[in-house]
Amino acid sequence: MSAPARKDEAVPSIGDTGTRAPLRECVREALDVYLTSLGDHDAHDLFRLVMHEVEIPMLQAVLAHTRGNQSRAAQMLGINRGTLRKKLRLYGLE
Repeated sequence: MSAPARKDEAVPSIGDTGTRAPLRECVREALDVYLTSLGDHDAHDLFRLVMHEVEIPMLQAVLAHTRGNQSRAAQMLGINRGTLRKKLRLYGLE
């Protein structure tokens, strides 16, 4: 097993021959596009929107990686299993 990437390192992508930008750069670029597309309109509840948009695929990816093992998934996420189960119910991912 390889060591985890440092925060400032590009993280390899599955099936990728090179590396991708760090996750935060991908999020920043997506937010720049989103905010630009708003034009003169203001964003509302942006924090909630971003957390919702990021949390769902993160939960799905970690659960897929752990083959549905919620205890391992919770450990990987750094949350307790009860919190994980609550989030899965919240997003209809049970």
